[in-house]
Amino acid sequence: MWEYLDKISSPVDLKKMTIDELNCLAAEVREFLIESVSKTGGHLASNLGVVELTIALLAVFDMPQDKVIWDVGHQSYVYKLLTGRKDGFSSLRKFGGMSGFPKTEESIYDCFNTGHSSTSASAAVGMARARDLCGEKYNITAIFGDGALTGGMMYEAMNDAGRSKTKVIFVLNDNAMSISKNVGAISKYLRALRQKPTYFKSKEVVQDFLAKIPVGGAATARGIRKIKRIIKATILPTTLFEDFGFEYYGPVDGHNLEAVFNAFEHAKRTEKSVFIHVLTKKGKGYQPAEEKPQDFHGISATGSVKEKDFSQAFGEKLIELASENKNVVAVTGAMPAGTGLLEFKAKYRERYFDVGIAEQHAVTMSAGLAISGMVPVVPIYSSFLQRSYDQVLHDVCLQNLHVVFPIDRAGIVGADGETHQGMFDISYLYAMPNMTILSPAGYKELGQMLDYAVNRFNGPIAIRYPRGSENKSVPQMDFSFGKGHELYSGKDIVIFTCGRMTATALECRKVCSDMGIDAGVCVMPTIKPLDKEFLITHSEGKKLAVTIEDGVIYGGFGAAVSLIMSENKSMPPLLVKAFADKPITHGSVSELDKLFGMDAEAICRQIKQIMFSEEKNER
Repeated sequence: MWEYLDKISSPVDLKKMTIDELNCLAAEVREFLIESVSKTGGHLASNLGVVELTIALLAVFDMPQDKVIWDVGHQSYVYKLLTGRKDGFSSLRKFGGMSGFPKTEESIYDCFNTGHSSTSASAAVGMARARDLCGEKYNITAIFGDGALTGGMMYEAMNDAGRSKTKVIFVLNDNAMSISKNVGAISKYLRALRQKPTYFKSKEVVQDFLAKIPVGGAATARGIRKIKRIIKATILPTTLFEDFGFEYYGPVDGHNLEAVFNAFEHAKRTEKSVFIHVLTKKGKGYQPAEEKPQDFHGISATGSVKEKDFSQAFGEKLIELASENKNVVAVTGAMPAGTGLLEFKAKYRERYFDVGIAEQHAVTMSAGLAISGMVPVVPIYSSFLQRSYDQVLHDVCLQNLHVVFPIDRAGIVGADGETHQGMFDISYLYAMPNMTILSPAGYKELGQMLDYAVNRFNGPIAIRYPRGSENKSVPQMDFSFGKGHELYSGKDIVIFTCGRMTATALECRKVCSDMGIDAGVCVMPTIKPLDKEFLITHSEGKKLAVTIEDGVIYGGFGAAVSLIMSENKSMPPLLVKAFADKPITHGSVSELDKLFGMDAEAICRQIKQIMFSEEKNER
């Protein structure tokens, strides 16, 4: 079916092709990605933008001896396709199928697991130092987007690498986008570099001139080199990256195969660390994605834009609250669309702050806003908020500042896998003094919680909610801070739950009923502080109490309930149901629930086993 793509079983096959053939291959790769990812869902626009870059990378370097680290990693589809994983695309991001990110266990061509931005440079420097200590010779390349340069970790790595004799190759894939448009001083700086071709032409002229200066004798050679340095320093300004100690090469047209080839060949030959600046277009070759790369960053299996979800419900309520409270401000880390802030941005531009991919800065800046009388609302994905653990603890909680943290994508998120599952926020926030944690089961409750957090609370407060839409089987509830809801009473057991798992608890009640077990269901929308009196009252006289949560088993909701129950001798045995202490792979939410025994049938089987065991002991 594919004239050129079907000829590629490994990167070695790319080295046999001419430039014209590789350009034809690039066209087929784009066609394949559009067709395949539209069926499975996944990251489309970012991968369409790196087709030529990836082809050149694999044709020039000798993989897997040479290593490449993809920052974030969701732009590695082309790399996977050309390293023998074409057949895996039918199962992309599905349970048991191919990951949407690099995975060392998946292929010898994947050398480092990635999933979060701004990490590749540090990993590359570490791997390069290990290479040198072992006396080995191969190249290590880190490829990152311009959005990654808003993350402080990149500058820590460049500062370290620039003063080192360890060779690394950094490739900046500059498409002027993260998921949304890039912001900040670095974005402006890169834009200036893109728009000054005369600077690079003059650089080539000067360097050609310097290369023609004759050299003869040691003393003469030293003198000539000194003259070269003076001329170069006088005529040519330096880039930020040269100031860090890298040999800067670019900007290079990232869709011109020959130009990218030349850049990589140069980097391969030189003994110095190199910074290659490549210009690409996100969504290249697919007009809808080129025109709206933000909408096609991640697409569903149908290729359509997402339906209303918790993120949108949050955004709509925040606009309403901001109209009533002039101190409300919104802070995002390069995720206005993903966290539901696009309309807020349009309506309250002066109260909207996008700091780029810099969660640590977002949190501490919000602490500064809060201590100055503002009410900062900082929606961040659960797996990204964990990157600012120290700032939440040190700068917000220890000062007891009024910062509102809507935690999006809390719990199982599904297809993005280990690096994006929001399993740890309850555990890492619960230990923080002054922190309050809420968890809505539906949009109505989310809106009431946000209103409470903004207008009637004073201190650090987090509202965790899942990816996707509310479950229609869960009844609408009114939020009352610190209080639990009894949805159903039961004489045999009581199930305590919160958030997404409310639907699972209700299903457990039905399954238990079929087993002859009368189960009550109680919802705890305030996770911290827990309603102790409610817990004790609804547990007394029961044969078993159960907690179900969308988080890890250690340090979470169930652990907090367990501590309260252990302080009261009249309490029944407690079964804590949470996700195991291990990485959680990619797959649908329902598949992962079943895999970890968190579906209603598995939970009820365990309940029945415990109940049977208790009855047997009583006899």
